[in-house]
Amino acid sequence: MISSTIDQEIKKAMLAKDQAQLRGLRAIKAALLLAKTEKGSSEEITEEVESKILQKLVKQRRESADIYKQQGREDLSVIEEEEIEVISRFMPKQLEQAEIESIIAQIIKDSGAASVKEMGKVIGLANKELAGKADGKLIAEIVKAQLA
Repeated sequence: MISSTIDQEIKKAMLAKDQAQLRGLRAIKAALLLAKTEKGSSEEITEEVESKILQKLVKQRRESADIYKQQGREDLSVIEEEEIEVISRFMPKQLEQAEIESIIAQIIKDSGAASVKEMGKVIGLANKELAGKADGKLIAEIVKAQLA
């Protein structure tokens, strides 16, 4: 569980007066607290759920950074990228594209999918197996390429 690690890292960042580190860590802590207190959620958050939360945080910041760059706001874009760096440290190691391609090829073979019409089924299976280890957008692109 990364909750206790995050608390310790926040203390270190406060002592070091590292604002970029502090912003990223506080974002993680807030997202985890929100998930814990959500209606219908169980008390404990699994590592899989933590991983999904971290992926979501990174995705949000990537999108924001892209928008800021398009608008010529490099100052805001840099802040988002600093937070991405901090959050990424707590995510499971991401697989290489070649590894993802071979796993997806195996999923396609096992499921018997033969056309792009079955793309949704394959993406669902791939997302389950690769949860937290690969970006959903990349998974979709690879599935589409392999089924085409």
